[in-house]
Amino acid sequence: MLETLNWIERYFDEVTDAVFIFKEEQLLVSNQLAKDLQEELNIDPNYLAEIANTSVKQKLSPSDDCFRCSIRNLMKEISIPITLANDRLHPLEYFLIYHVIDADNHIFSLTLKSRGIIERMDQVAQQRQLNQYVNRAHEEERKKISEDLHDSIAQGVYSAIMGVRRLQEETLDEADIKALASIIERQLTDTLTEVKGMALDIRPSVLDNFGLLPALRVLAQRTEENSGIDVDVVGKADTEQLSTNVQSVLYRIAQESIHNTLKHAQASEISILLVAHNHFINLEIIDNGVGFDVPKHRQFNGRSLGLMNMNERVKALNGSFEIISAPGNGTTVTAKFPVATA
Repeated sequence: MLETLNWIERYFDEVTDAVFIFKEEQLLVSNQLAKDLQEELNIDPNYLAEIANTSVKQKLSPSDDCFRCSIRNLMKEISIPITLANDRLHPLEYFLIYHVIDADNHIFSLTLKSRGIIERMDQVAQQRQLNQYVNRAHEEERKKISEDLHDSIAQGVYSAIMGVRRLQEETLDEADIKALASIIERQLTDTLTEVKGMALDIRPSVLDNFGLLPALRVLAQRTEENSGIDVDVVGKADTEQLSTNVQSVLYRIAQESIHNTLKHAQASEISILLVAHNHFINLEIIDNGVGFDVPKHRQFNGRSLGLMNMNERVKALNGSFEIISAPGNGTTVTAKFPVATA
């Protein structure tokens, strides 16, 4: 028996994959390769556990895009793409394999496997589906920008041009010239304001210059001014450690959620909560509107397109995305990202 245990221990230490075994969120044991990687790459096992945790929640989330894949919820193993050593010239790409060992006692293993040809084939298939979602979302956004340019910006500029032509072609007294010049100036000022508003919608400069939390406060202020709805931003998070991509996605989620609230929810209040924890950051957008039946909006249609796009963006960065709503109970949109802390 002792000899058998020695063989098992030797195999565990010599296996060519890094293996971590957890109970609840506590690391129980890891093999030699896992210890070597942890020391060489400064890997925090709790960070890996948080990635696995968010991925499991994402797989079980009713807002996921694979709405007819309920059978996968019974799977004991989930594969998660992950990249380590991002600060190196050649980052290391792995699959993080989550495997349930003992469900009753909440014991699971995390195994780091180097990615290979199978992953590339899977990614090609998944990328095609993702491209369909994203391309349709981009086309909708381009259509909206085109309509804004044609219906508002172009009309404002054209009206100003007609006013300038009147100044050139008609004989006007000084009072009429001043009045017409004032009208042209007001038209151009209004047009400039709309151009600036479109620029803010596309990419707010405050996000690049000051970070996520100030950008969310500016978004809230603009929403209040334009709609009259009360929007509160509550934040306790240092977002400097977040990548530019994660900050951009969190901002877009808030923006899209507010847009949906204004369009569908008939709400009078919106709350934006941004909170950082040891190994993850959490964004919630909560409204007190009419709510909706989430399962009925799982199909890929125009209304759900924005939410689908948010879901795909979050998943691409190893985050989780969830929508909780019911008729008469408002809506809460939640995005959660693992954060590697030093």
